[in-house]
Amino acid sequence: MTTVVIGTPGDRRSVLFAAACRSSGLPEPRLVPWTDVLRGSPLVLDPGDLLRIDSPGEDPAADALLRGPGHPARVGGGAVWYWTFTAALARIDASAARAGARLLGDVEDIAVMFDKRRSHARLLAAGVPVPAALPPARNYAELRSLMDGAGERRVFAKPAHGSSASGVVALRTAPGGRVRAVTSAATTPSGLFNSLRLQTYESERDVAALIDALAPDGLHVERWLPKATVDGRVFDLRVVVIGGEPTHAVVRTSRSPMTNLHLGGARGDLGAVQRALGENGWRRALDVCARAAACFPGSPMVGVDLLVLMGLKRFAVCEVNAFGDLLPGLLGLPGTSADGLDTYTAQVRATLPESAPACTT
Repeated sequence: MTTVVIGTPGDRRSVLFAAACRSSGLPEPRLVPWTDVLRGSPLVLDPGDLLRIDSPGEDPAADALLRGPGHPARVGGGAVWYWTFTAALARIDASAARAGARLLGDVEDIAVMFDKRRSHARLLAAGVPVPAALPPARNYAELRSLMDGAGERRVFAKPAHGSSASGVVALRTAPGGRVRAVTSAATTPSGLFNSLRLQTYESERDVAALIDALAPDGLHVERWLPKATVDGRVFDLRVVVIGGEPTHAVVRTSRSPMTNLHLGGARGDLGAVQRALGENGWRRALDVCARAAACFPGSPMVGVDLLVLMGLKRFAVCEVNAFGDLLPGLLGLPGTSADGLDTYTAQVRATLPESAPACTT
């Protein structure tokens, strides 16, 4: 039996998963580059092989194969990316079935998690608290009409197939035609590009151009819920759920509407959040995350982005992530099956039980 990883050579996810296998007394996984899969190379598997699908991100060559040639930092092309990605997932699934290999994750779950509209609908149907969503908008004028009809002054407009906050817009409107949009998308003569510094647009003409450029790929629009604060900064939680159990949690704080760490967010004090929520509140927060992950029963790991709302009494799931385990140095929550383990070692233990006796912490 061999563990096979579809990933990117040198990518931190693949490197950390391989290290977790070695520390657990398992052989080095065999890495199949995403570029090979996307070019249609046959996936060679043997009966009994275990196949892990990792993120195709952080690889310009894979990005070009997924959404066409162009600068990897450009915003857009999400619909083409999604079609190509899900077609590749289907080929991987078929190859595993023919070979008698076992997938460590369900390809349909992954496909749903990479479509914000489908994942929101699945969570909502299961009774998981999520921000209210508006109907699809094809352009800025339609979005404003939908917002006015719903009485919404503040929304998040998200590319349906985006990740890492690419193209996400925190939009605020006010009487008198005033608008304010905060986004990672920077407007350049060559189009929209991701920026590591958040951009603010306050001209309605600029905001309309921004939304109109994003809308053709599909937008998921949600009510902007007010987040709770800790130490004067808004925060949310990334909670990793492994085997149905919330095992790892990190606090992401920011002075902007977006808490992503690569956009200026910072890790916060988990202990301070737990104390603010109290034992019952913390237990309820983790329960919401477990319920969200349960909506994807074929996925041994789900990364859940949890909003803690102002007042610290209510919660809402704003994202679910198929590859949300890249949290270097973060150890499992005390009292869980991952206590003292990083996210990858915890997954090796959960999905490769034969490794448990040799697993080290």
